[in-house]
Amino acid sequence: MKKLTALFLSALMAISGLTIALAGGAAPEWTAYDELIAEIKSTTDFTKRVELMHQAEDMLMDTAALLPIYYYNDTYMMKEGIEGFYSNVYGNKFFQYTTYKDNSSLRINLSSEPDKLDPALNSSVDGACLAIASFGGLYTYDKDGKPAPNYAVDYEVSDDGLVYKFKMRDGLKWSDGSELNAKDFEYSWKRAASTETAADYSYMFSGIKGYPDELAVSASKDGKVFTVELAAPCAYMLDLCAFPTFFAVPQADVEGADGFKDDKGEILNPGAWAVEAGFTTSGAYKLESWKHNESMVYVKNENYWDAENVTMEKLEFMLSDDETAIYAAYNAGDLDFIDTVPPDEIEKLKGNPEFHIIDNLGTYYINFNVKSKLFDGKTVEEAANMRKGISYLIDRPYIVETVGQTGQLVATSFIPAKMLNGAGGVFKDADGWDYPYEDGYFEPERDVEKAVEFLKAAGFKFDDNNVLSPDTPLAFEYVTNQTAGHVAIAEIVQQDLAEVGIAMTIKTLDWNVFLNERKAGNYDVARNGWIADFNDPINMLEMWTSDSGNNDAQLGK
Repeated sequence: MKKLTALFLSALMAISGLTIALAGGAAPEWTAYDELIAEIKSTTDFTKRVELMHQAEDMLMDTAALLPIYYYNDTYMMKEGIEGFYSNVYGNKFFQYTTYKDNSSLRINLSSEPDKLDPALNSSVDGACLAIASFGGLYTYDKDGKPAPNYAVDYEVSDDGLVYKFKMRDGLKWSDGSELNAKDFEYSWKRAASTETAADYSYMFSGIKGYPDELAVSASKDGKVFTVELAAPCAYMLDLCAFPTFFAVPQADVEGADGFKDDKGEILNPGAWAVEAGFTTSGAYKLESWKHNESMVYVKNENYWDAENVTMEKLEFMLSDDETAIYAAYNAGDLDFIDTVPPDEIEKLKGNPEFHIIDNLGTYYINFNVKSKLFDGKTVEEAANMRKGISYLIDRPYIVETVGQTGQLVATSFIPAKMLNGAGGVFKDADGWDYPYEDGYFEPERDVEKAVEFLKAAGFKFDDNNVLSPDTPLAFEYVTNQTAGHVAIAEIVQQDLAEVGIAMTIKTLDWNVFLNERKAGNYDVARNGWIADFNDPINMLEMWTSDSGNNDAQLGK
């Protein structure tokens, strides 16, 4: 038989969802996945698009690089008397129209030290909430979770759906009083998409013509109209306009910051302008003070276009991921809003009017680094079988019952159960697409026998009691941030694996360190989670392309 060409193999993979190694080693060849995502984003046939997204989901889940645990919901505590606060299924929280009796400030905990405050560079949910408070996009979300005009007041779209023209709001200003207009959005979108900036979310601009470095966006000479030329119609265009990566940033601050470029004129740190308090913003608030790893204080921006309706003069953030300390501060009256509670308190809090459980559209999962030395000496198929074996050892229902306790659904795929398909239906309800198990890729219950079968297929030996042989040991490190709930889940996984002789150690890191280590691929196995940026499966699929900054599994890297 003649040797198969790379092109033929790529085509085969796109059709069948197979993962085939072209150059050997345990990491799957990923070109076909990249090509499939590109086709999904360019097709104008929405029925075909749904089918292609199912094919992409098959390819992704066949790697077993992602082990879904549960589908997210969100919990928070808020003092009685707080009104006007709202959030949405994407984890976005809106504080600017909040009232709390006769208080002029709100004391909040969302997370510990934020990783990045530049909205184009942020990739965390807490960072997105801070960006929403201090910057803005052409659109935002209203209290019903629908896109609503923000820095744009209206738009026109061409008959073919390829050209959007946004009419800018009159009188927009930056927090320093200077004019803000469509030219700022032209600069900001081109900056966020460019290879030079290397933003994690740059791929979200790939549906625009000229991506990445000749982005087809433009401002009219008077700055009153912003035009976007798409490569294919986009059903979620307004959602993109409300997403932080698409927010405007001040060019003078960005490019005038110390440390922005090196001596050769090359960008050294694109976010250098937003590492301390005092930078220019455009949203309801501006950052007045920042005691790193301790606190942040945002004060009302008098130049915000809707400042007259912003009710809170000040947002005071406690920076911590110590759930016990956060909960104690809330009970002591030192915090008014907290975004987390200790897992052992959840059952007691049910029925408390200050405790809220709301829907989120996302998935909590365990992430393998496919390039880890853990898989050295294995074929692509053997490495995938290792991961599948580990997946079946994890008792997901027990995790939900003991750590979650807020009605989460056990996850059997990375794409959330309730996500829409972009064509008027629910993705998981699509007719004509058969999942291995009902609506997912494995049975939700723990299955030691099946786990051992997969691990044996990966080359591991077991005794008659399904305990790993000393001849084929398996040990690895699991990395997580320090929040008690994440550590508790890690400990359950550790115990599940230990029952068959797999040795898993747990390493905890500070939040911002954890994010960067995981992103850089400096781990074997890590906890992870993803809350959708908009309600379409492509959001959960395009993040795993080879050039995505959010591809923590290192697929195709």
